[in-house]
Amino acid sequence: MRNKGAIRLLAILFALVSLYQLTFTYVTKSVEKEAQEFGAGDIKKEQAYLDSIRGEGVYNFLWIKDYTYKECKELEMNLGLDLKGGMNVTMEVSVIDIIKAMANNSKDETFVAAIEKAKAMQKDSQKEFVVLFGEAFESINPNAQLSSPNIFGTLEMKDKIPFGASNAEVLKVIKKEADAAIDNTFNILRSRIDRFGVAQPNIQKADVSGRIIIELPGIKDAARVRKLLQGTASLEFWETYSANEVTQYLNAANEKLAAINTMAEPAEVAKEATKEEVKEEAKDEDVALLDKIEETAKDSTADLNEKEIAKKYPLFSVLNPTQRGSSKAVVGMSHIKDTARVNQILAMPAVQSVMPRNLKFFWGVKSIDKGGNVFELFAIKVTSRDGKAPLDGDAVTSAREQIDQNKAQAEVSMSMSGEGAKVWARLTKDNIDRAIAIVLDGYVYSAPNVISEIKGGQSSISGNFTIAEAKDLANILKSGKLPAPAHIIADEVVGPSLGQESIQKGMWSFIIAFVLVLLYMFFFYSKGAGLTANIALIANLFFIFGVLASLGAVLTLPGIAGIVLTIGMSVDANVLIYERIQEELKGGKGLSLAISDGYKNAYSAIIDGNITTLLTGIILYLFGEGPIKGFATTLVIGIFSSLFAAIFITRLIIEGSLKRNRNITFTTKFTDNWLRNAKIKFLEKRKVFYVISGIAILVSIGSLATRGLNQGIDFTGGRTYVVAFDQDVSVEDISKSLETVYGHAPEVKTFGGDSQVKITTKYKIEESGNDVDDEVEELLYTGLQPYLNGASKTDFLENNRKMSQKVGPTIADDIRQSAVWSILFALIVIFLYIMLRFSNWQYGLGAIVALAHDSIIVLGIFSLCYGWLPFSLEVDQAFIAAILTVVGYSINDTVVVFDRIREYIGLHPKRDRVEVVDSALNSTLRRTFSTSLSTMVVLLAIFLFGGTSIQGFTFALLVGVVVGTYSSLFIATPIAYDTSLHVSKVIAKKK
Repeated sequence: MRNKGAIRLLAILFALVSLYQLTFTYVTKSVEKEAQEFGAGDIKKEQAYLDSIRGEGVYNFLWIKDYTYKECKELEMNLGLDLKGGMNVTMEVSVIDIIKAMANNSKDETFVAAIEKAKAMQKDSQKEFVVLFGEAFESINPNAQLSSPNIFGTLEMKDKIPFGASNAEVLKVIKKEADAAIDNTFNILRSRIDRFGVAQPNIQKADVSGRIIIELPGIKDAARVRKLLQGTASLEFWETYSANEVTQYLNAANEKLAAINTMAEPAEVAKEATKEEVKEEAKDEDVALLDKIEETAKDSTADLNEKEIAKKYPLFSVLNPTQRGSSKAVVGMSHIKDTARVNQILAMPAVQSVMPRNLKFFWGVKSIDKGGNVFELFAIKVTSRDGKAPLDGDAVTSAREQIDQNKAQAEVSMSMSGEGAKVWARLTKDNIDRAIAIVLDGYVYSAPNVISEIKGGQSSISGNFTIAEAKDLANILKSGKLPAPAHIIADEVVGPSLGQESIQKGMWSFIIAFVLVLLYMFFFYSKGAGLTANIALIANLFFIFGVLASLGAVLTLPGIAGIVLTIGMSVDANVLIYERIQEELKGGKGLSLAISDGYKNAYSAIIDGNITTLLTGIILYLFGEGPIKGFATTLVIGIFSSLFAAIFITRLIIEGSLKRNRNITFTTKFTDNWLRNAKIKFLEKRKVFYVISGIAILVSIGSLATRGLNQGIDFTGGRTYVVAFDQDVSVEDISKSLETVYGHAPEVKTFGGDSQVKITTKYKIEESGNDVDDEVEELLYTGLQPYLNGASKTDFLENNRKMSQKVGPTIADDIRQSAVWSILFALIVIFLYIMLRFSNWQYGLGAIVALAHDSIIVLGIFSLCYGWLPFSLEVDQAFIAAILTVVGYSINDTVVVFDRIREYIGLHPKRDRVEVVDSALNSTLRRTFSTSLSTMVVLLAIFLFGGTSIQGFTFALLVGVVVGTYSSLFIATPIAYDTSLHVSKVIAKKK
């Protein structure tokens, strides 16, 4: 093998990078274990401990860099919600509301009709709503102008839409404004999510315009999350106090708290008596909070001096005040772990009694240190009788970032409406040399100082901004004019107990499958070659986890299935190589030459087979969402790492053994002659197999036409809940009980045991909003109360409800269409690849017929068996992933067979074609048996030990492997042979 040194170096570097990435996961788990020991079962104490070391160094990498706990947490391997519990939300920004707001809610008949028609068109179209609206408007009235004064030609839009602009030009502006509003909504949601206090939140834009996907691990109160995420953004402009004005009040508050908390006499009993006397003057809630702070101090890791400071300076121990003389609105700074305590203290009646009534406090939205730990506190002045801000976001007509030509700095230019400009002029006149706070959702985004009165509504905001910061502030300012409410169109809640159960079952299935594969390789390929293959498998596994961690990919339960499946399929490369080496040895070659030629001759089949599977994985990644994407990610990474391990690492080990004159065997006495000299007449019996497959396909199609498929809510829309009870329950009784509250009988199935059920309902699925979601959950709780043994609603949501999922009708349509396109696209890509690779369209046709055969039969079995088997056979996104995996596996098998046929035809061009094809097929039987058996063993382990949530997924793979192995031998090759024979006859007749 050439370039051994480079390959060895690459393998070492690969291993070191994987080790480096995985150390962050090890460090965070160690720190969290310490937190658990410190908290002793108290979750709040655990979180307080983690907050206290958030910005502290916990890991020193080779004395080069110190990593804080926060940085390690960001770099650790991410677990999906199905493995640790939490909430997954898909939100859609209402582009319809954006368009209406831009048109000032125009009542123009054509405009209103176009909106309604575009809504109807959207149900069956993948186009963006702006495009559909333009088409609808044109079809209703081709002569109507969007730029007319009663639609978009308003005073507010005159700078963007000139009089007489064409409809195409107006649509471009609408698209630009809609995209900006979506970006702004994304940023607002991201800032809200950062304040949930969850570890590793994830927010990203979906491939479909206007959709945002949010993952919140560990969330239990789903109703609170829905309320916060769907709340309309509130942009406000507030007058402020300066730090110089507020310091005296903070000092007074601190002294009053110290008086409550200070003990006058040294004797223990006298101390308590004095303390109680002072406390009598305070409110009960003040005392309770101070006791809580004192208790926290006792449990903290702070030294004695810090505890004494906390008693003497209750407020200033958690809030670092701004020095006297400052004219800024910032009155203090706090560590993120102390902000909640500062809020509690400032809300105490004792503290409120020494503060002006028109003083309120808001935190800055961004941290002021690199570690993201320290936040500023702003003092806000309330000047209106109703307590509202003097100016809100409705006054802003436009905002954009720009460069100040004189100072060469980024700034924000802002324009206001006529009425807003008047209020802004008065506001700036009254606050010269003072700050005005720009507040969104109760957090200060900027507090620029007023230099002079601003008339006409045109303002420039400067403040040492970067271009990115100026752009963010401009988007925030625009959020008031273009409200873009985001609605939840799909959500999924996984309880922490179900997540822990998934981890345990997933790990057990993983370990069992891995051990079985290792034992099989030892048994079939002897100690020497089997051990080499096993080392490669272990290295492959290490590389997969390392790459997942380095890419920041999320490991889900289907992802674990993808890894385990990759392990089973990666055996195929080793099997192909070892079988070719054995053939070379049987041909009389020496061991060294046999190994060299064996590797060389196996490359073609290995690469072709893996490229087709890789194409399937890429299509899954592009078209899939959520768990499908996680499965595709691990599958694609696994293909690359398994190729590297099987081809290069095994070669290095084997050639190293040869240098040390060690004898290497590639089979055992039990398996040496297994299927070695098979003489099966595949082509002679092909008509029999055509009949068998034809019957299976007809039965499948008949079942699909009559029974159909048990479609999950991914494709139909609806809500699903998995609920566990303390005792066995009857699904019929549960269904009847829920019918009394929902008005219809929901679908209820046993899920993983008689004490756990899966409930599916379409109650009010067409409607959206917090009230609807809360109502559905309230009715669920009411209907199940007879079976909950008196559990409260909170206990029910946290303990009994293991999982909930909602899929709106719009997203269900999109999922269904993307599923169909992904399968069709996969078939087309594979056909083209095989046709080009083998320079013969008959091979491509044979492969596609076999794949269609496999897909129809798997669908047919799911149609025939749902309701009869004791596990779920729902057709959902995971099932589509299974179908595409079957396609990838089957084509891998087929390509290996085609590759051997092509080789045999080249070696024996004059021999009878039937004999050549049969010989080629028989020569692949050992490889087919080994690969299929190892994959079946892996899948069986997942099926038996992986948990109920992926049993249907694994069952589809099990059926697919059996059917795919059958079709690659008995369908694909005979089809390719018959079509080639038919073409030859046609050509012969023409001659």
